Amino acid sequence: MKTISKILALTGLITFISCDSDDNNTVDIPGTNNSVIELKNHSMTPAFVTKQSEFNNIEVYSILSSEDALSDSPNFVYGSMADGCGLLRNQDGTFTLINNIEADYAIARITLDATFKPVKGEYILNSDATGNTAQCSGSLATPEEHGYGPVYFSGGEWGSMPTNNVFMVDPYKAASDASVAEILPAMGQWTIENAVPLNKNAFEGKTVIMIGDDSRGDAGGQLAMYVSNTLGDLHNGSLYGMKVGDGTITDNDLVVGTEYNVEFMQLEQTTYNELNAESIAKNVMAFNRVEDIDYRKGSAAANREIYFNATGHSSNSDTRTKYGRTYKLVLDENNPLVGKLTLVLNGDDLAGKAKTFHSPDNILVTENYAYIQEDPNGYVDDMVKQHDAYLYQYNLNSGELKVVLESAHRTVQAVDNGYASFDDRWGKWELTGMIDISDIIGEPDTFLLIQQAHSWKSDAFLNPDGAGTDANSSDEGSILLVVKGLAR
Repeated sequence: MKTISKILALTGLITFISCDSDDNNTVDIPGTNNSVIELKNHSMTPAFVTKQSEFNNIEVYSILSSEDALSDSPNFVYGSMADGCGLLRNQDGTFTLINNIEADYAIARITLDATFKPVKGEYILNSDATGNTAQCSGSLATPEEHGYGPVYFSGGEWGSMPTNNVFMVDPYKAASDASVAEILPAMGQWTIENAVPLNKNAFEGKTVIMIGDDSRGDAGGQLAMYVSNTLGDLHNGSLYGMKVGDGTITDNDLVVGTEYNVEFMQLEQTTYNELNAESIAKNVMAFNRVEDIDYRKGSAAANREIYFNATGHSSNSDTRTKYGRTYKLVLDENNPLVGKLTLVLNGDDLAGKAKTFHSPDNILVTENYAYIQEDPNGYVDDMVKQHDAYLYQYNLNSGELKVVLESAHRTVQAVDNGYASFDDRWGKWELTGMIDISDIIGEPDTFLLIQQAHSWKSDAFLNPDGAGTDANSSDEGSILLVVKGLAR
């Protein structure tokens, strides 16, 4: 058995083997039709990333890009700035990936066959449905993890106002209904990066959804929370914003490693301008662009341990982060409306462990690690910020921070083939959309990761959802990667 496993690892094949002598050392995995997952490159576009020395043993595969033609839908285009996503395993052994296409204001559904090869793509929410509002990060709720669903939550971030809502999408809705959207007004209108439902065990019988406000205005970017006392209720709950201490503490007052009491203040308003005004009046903490959010996996106590990024900005940097920070929020086990906030990683401390931080954006949290992805804002007024987008691994137990990958688009291969330019600024390409797919595909330590290839442009990428016009679309490319071998 060990010899077989080693051979399979070398070939990239993943199979399921048991020691049951009645079935010749094979075992049925429900919903897989005894299929064999084969992790390998399926895209004609390379994976433009560089592994750091300590992570040389991880495997990276490019499986889909904007220039690929899928066998069952050759006209489908994987659109611009692919971002948040969620993966489901189907009863026939295939897989369904729901993927936000941010700069085309749309959401795509991609079918992968039983070997994990993308074979079909279609748009299930188009720019007409979203009112040309960018669909940024997204989160998939499932009965197994959250107690309801499956339902996909998508954050309406930038673009046309006032459609900055939380969008709710049935992963299996008909593509013919792509122009029909369902929003969740009770969760408010923000500059929404993501809406993240907590695990069903965090607060038994309740629906708790964390919302990140990617704003840098007078009210700042807020960390909001939707709470219903009924599991699966997405319409009748209450909305809250987080106040730190007595409400006079600013983001720049926070000291790394120090716990601060927080209270979530109830908000009566749900529309954009009114919400911002009420947040200011109720001393809701003004961060500089709250980006992605995730909770720790494992026990119910772990599920109440939440991590989020503020990506930072040069404006308002006198009171808020410029280069970006990562925070830990631990909610009280009996009351989700109170807790403790700790600043754990500070990109503004140029002598600290996170000194290389340049706009941390998306975050994925497993049982023992947080994986932080960068979308650099582009200012490099300190040498330690002069790098392309990093993927970081933050050890939740030891506090150790390591760089796993760096975007590597300014290579001879990339430039000569028209993907990028040697003149691209630092951080031109973005790493985003990372999710843990280990349990879904039955292979440990396996993840999806997306590259937003901001300088790879083609008219062939325009208007992939078929709605609106080319003028309301983007010509940038996207690349979907599989990363195998990272610890969880």
